[in-house]
Amino acid sequence: MNSEPTIILSGTDPDLPRNVAPGLGRYTGFREMARGGCAQLRSCFDPVTGRTIAVKSLLPEARSDHRERRRLLREARVTAQLQHPNTVPVYDIGDDPREGIYFAMKRISGENLFEILKRVAREDSATVEAFPTARRLEIILDACQALSYAHARGVIHRDIKPENIWVGNFGEVILLDWGVAKVWGHADEANSMSRSVLRTGVTEEMQLQTLTGGGQRPGTPLYMSPEQVTGSRGIDERSDVFSVGVCLYEVLAIREPFRGQTIDETFDNIRHLDVDPPSERSPDQGITPAADAVVMKALQKRPGDRYQSMRELINDIHELELESSR
Repeated sequence: MNSEPTIILSGTDPDLPRNVAPGLGRYTGFREMARGGCAQLRSCFDPVTGRTIAVKSLLPEARSDHRERRRLLREARVTAQLQHPNTVPVYDIGDDPREGIYFAMKRISGENLFEILKRVAREDSATVEAFPTARRLEIILDACQALSYAHARGVIHRDIKPENIWVGNFGEVILLDWGVAKVWGHADEANSMSRSVLRTGVTEEMQLQTLTGGGQRPGTPLYMSPEQVTGSRGIDERSDVFSVGVCLYEVLAIREPFRGQTIDETFDNIRHLDVDPPSERSPDQGITPAADAVVMKALQKRPGDRYQSMRELINDIHELELESSR
C-alpha cells in the first residue's frame, strides 16, 4: 500500500511559481505507476497546488494514432464529468506538445479489490479480519453507487472487475478506468470491432490493460456480459448489472464463476453455462439463500431476466450487507 503524504505547513507558504510551463511541463518528478497496451499512468508533483497527482497519457507508439488519442480524450472527459464520491476527480486535461493527449487526476493510495480477494483466498488472517463478508459487500455497494450515477448520466462502464475497484487507505472506494465506457446516443467505435477474436490469453497483464487495443472487444473476458461476448449493439446498463453479479459471486464465494481453460471456453461459459449458486460452490463461506438469489438474478443470461437497473441491485445488496453485519 502507498502512504498518504504529510502536509507540511512550510510547503503551503511559497509564492506561485513564475512562468508555469504549458502542458505536462508544469509537473515534475514523474514516476511510472502502471502501463497498458497503449497508455501509461505516472505519478508526479504539481508545484502550483503543492500536491502529488497521477497523469495518464499515451505511450510513444500510440501518440500519433488518431483513434487512441480520441479514446483517451473521451475517457478523460467521461471521468471528469462523473463527479461522484466513488469516482476519481480529474484536475486537468491537455494536449502536450511532446506527449500529446493527457489527463491529470487525484493520486489514490490503497489497493484494488483483486489484491484483497487474493489474500482472502490464501486465508491471510489479517485480511480476513479486515475484510469480512459485510465489508466486501460494502465495497461492491459503493462501486454500484458510482455506476448508478453514471447510468443516470447516460454512461455504461463495460469493464467492471475487482482490479478496477480501488479501496483507499481510509476506507474510500473508487471505481476506476472508464476507458471503454459507452455513452448513450454516440457512435460506439469499440463495438464495431467487437466480432474480432481476442489475441491474448486471460492473463494478469491483460487484466491491467485499461484501453482496448485494436481488434479487442471492450471489457475483460472473465467479467463480460453475454451481450458483450456476442458483440451486441444494444448494450445498456443491464450489462453492467451482469458484470457486478460476477464480482458479487467472487467476493462471496472467493471463486470466479465462468473461468475456462481458454478465452473461447470462458466466453462459452458466460453465454451458456448455468453456474452453481455461490453457496454450493463454496459451502464453507456461510453464504445465505438470500445472497444466492441476488447473485443468480444478476447473472441471468437474458438482460430482461436480470435486475433492470443498478438501483434495484443496490437495494438488494444493501439488505445483504445489513444481514451480514448482524
